[in-house]
Amino acid sequence: MKAVIINQYGGPEELQMTTIDRPQIADDEVLVAVKATSINPIDWKARQGLLKGMFDWQMPVVLGWDVAGTIVAVGAAVTQFKVGDDVFARPDIYEDGLRGTYAEYAAVKEDKLALKPAELTFQQAAALPLAGLTAYQVVHDQLKLQAGEKILIQAGAGGVGLNAIQIAKYLGAEVATTASANHHDLLKRIGADHIIDYHTTAIQDVLKDYDAVFDTIDAIDDGLAILKPNGRLVTIDGQPTEAQKSVGPAVSSWWLQPNGRELAILGQLAVEGHLQVIIDQVFPFSTEGLQAAHRYSENSHSAGKLVIDVGTEA
Repeated sequence: MKAVIINQYGGPEELQMTTIDRPQIADDEVLVAVKATSINPIDWKARQGLLKGMFDWQMPVVLGWDVAGTIVAVGAAVTQFKVGDDVFARPDIYEDGLRGTYAEYAAVKEDKLALKPAELTFQQAAALPLAGLTAYQVVHDQLKLQAGEKILIQAGAGGVGLNAIQIAKYLGAEVATTASANHHDLLKRIGADHIIDYHTTAIQDVLKDYDAVFDTIDAIDDGLAILKPNGRLVTIDGQPTEAQKSVGPAVSSWWLQPNGRELAILGQLAVEGHLQVIIDQVFPFSTEGLQAAHRYSENSHSAGKLVIDVGTEA
């Protein structure tokens, strides 16, 4: 199968199209013909070698952790899905480094899968898993946000932020967020109540007594400054210090846990109109396309997800 790999850590130029074997599926896995995948900051951080502490792979490596496509084979123990099903997922990160989704086929464990709603395109479905699950798990599961509470979501125009704002509004919260001025109209459209231009305004100058903070930019002290004494802060970009953990608000970090059941919930929220999947740009499945997508993600402040159109025939 065709796949875009890296043979060493480095810049976007390390991404190269080649031919490798299709992944062999275990009894609890399915094989998906990939229609679309998407770019997340973890992709280029992994490409740069910044995740060696967690995943120090042998080369070559296939990156990518979002997938939407059609099942073409199922393992012997799979009971909930069948050949021909259209699905989407955030697959596991495999230790061999060869099972990413920058490829024509991807192996996915059954419990990470969700059926793709017919109302969503493959590109929309591929844009949702990693960013959507991260947002849902932090806002709903970790912060346990309640109707009527106030939450600050840092970097609202990013993939995680856009989902988090909409999930928080669905739960009935009052939402503040930070973003560049050129993204304010979009954030208002998806429901943000207060939008702060971080270039000109410090959040401490305009916000106070918040119940919750979702930190996506490693600005923990800024978040703590606006929380109530019994508030909660969860970060996905930093590691709280002992001093930060010892203050009144509850402070913790979170790493996404792939979960097919919760992904199905997100798909239903999208179908019902509570969660708009926002795509900034679509790139072709090629050496040049992946390199361009990585550069765009790494060097710009896009509004929405960057999708790769793989288009493998089932």
